[in-house]
Amino acid sequence: MASAPLDRTTLRTAIAVLVGGITVILDSTIVSVALHELSADLHADVATIQWVSTAYLLALGVVIPVVGWLQSRLGAKNLWIAALAVFLLGSVLCSFAWDAPSLIAFRVVQGLGGGALVPLMTTIIMQAAKGSDRARLMSVVALPAALGPILGPVIGGLLLGAGSWRWLFLVNVPLCLAGLILAWRLIPASAAGRRVPLDAAGFLLLSPALVALLWGLSNAAGSFLRADVIVPLVAGAALLAAFVLRALRLGGDALVDLAVLRSRPTWAASALLFLSGAALYGAMFLLPLYWQQVRGTDALEAGLLLIPQGVGSLLSRAVAARLLDRVGARGVIITGFALVGAATVPFALAGAHTTVWPLLAFLLVRGLGLGIVVIPLMTVAFAGLPHDQVPHASIVTRIAQQVGGSAGVALLAVILASSAHAFHVAFWWTVAFTVVAVALSFAVPAREPSPEPAADPEPAPAADPASASA
Repeated sequence: MASAPLDRTTLRTAIAVLVGGITVILDSTIVSVALHELSADLHADVATIQWVSTAYLLALGVVIPVVGWLQSRLGAKNLWIAALAVFLLGSVLCSFAWDAPSLIAFRVVQGLGGGALVPLMTTIIMQAAKGSDRARLMSVVALPAALGPILGPVIGGLLLGAGSWRWLFLVNVPLCLAGLILAWRLIPASAAGRRVPLDAAGFLLLSPALVALLWGLSNAAGSFLRADVIVPLVAGAALLAAFVLRALRLGGDALVDLAVLRSRPTWAASALLFLSGAALYGAMFLLPLYWQQVRGTDALEAGLLLIPQGVGSLLSRAVAARLLDRVGARGVIITGFALVGAATVPFALAGAHTTVWPLLAFLLVRGLGLGIVVIPLMTVAFAGLPHDQVPHASIVTRIAQQVGGSAGVALLAVILASSAHAFHVAFWWTVAFTVVAVALSFAVPAREPSPEPAADPEPAPAADPASASA
């Protein structure tokens, strides 16, 4: 039986969010291919220029925890427009940077805008959609999340081949302007929610905790046994533990309400998003290096060789929503992680002279698996949650994926620096991430529980669901 058409207002909201959000997710990876050119053009060493990526990552960690509170004050639409405008400003400033310190500072501005946009993108869709519409809409919203890490290096390589590194930032301008216009016209006017005071103590615990954890992981290029790795990781873990204890005591008054983790779908999806972040971002760190260091390609060729994985993610987008309706979230997630793991094994066995075409076919399968996994995970994470807990769940899942990605990259970077058979061992570790994920997937309910409490008892049209907030 054909599915009922999506609600027109909800679909328009999803389109506006997609256009604005895709540039932020692409930007996370598009700059990674330009570090060598930036180092040469700005006359900075590699250690300094690496902060172009690190500063952006740390800015994300500062702002993500406070997104729910900002939404409660400004409303979803106003916060979305403000954050996208900040990201646009940061992009323009980056394109005019005159030295490494100025570029690093402007990347912080970009990160502050982007850190608000990514969790807010999921929140707006989850609060606007109803029932089975959630899976179909997440197949749209998950598109940039699935394709960004894959296509970012390709687009970055093409832009570098055609012109200056400044175009890596200027390319954001038309997308951001289109996103701002569509957000103004298509996202329903949003009212602020229940005005709660900022949990300042919680903010001073959680944001520094995330910054310290991400900073420590980003420093682990050759070993975890260094002061600039151990000290931030220990400090971050201590601050995070203190935040958790405080949040459990405060409940709904905490900066992030951890009561959402009492929901089995939410905690299971958060753990799996941590592992999917490690599998996705870890492999996206590993695969270009394999093509360049083992197979002798340049950066652009390595990016182009990753296209089959992006095609696989694109092809699986529509299939995942239909599979979710037919076999349930657990079956789809297990299948997706199994495909990712199986398609990574050939790279663990490959050498410098392995035939390329079979490897490209396995990359296509790997992309199919990644695309299948993302949609049910992002849908089931919110199953059964009350409307006002959606922003909190969105923040938790985003933190899990961000830290998981950083942990995966850090672990694989250490392996590459310390193992005699570095790439073989690192790819086997990536397979291990997916094996653990398959086992953990059995904690996901076979079928989605009641999508939301029957009582969202304010059916008045003036109270648009996309506008409600934490």
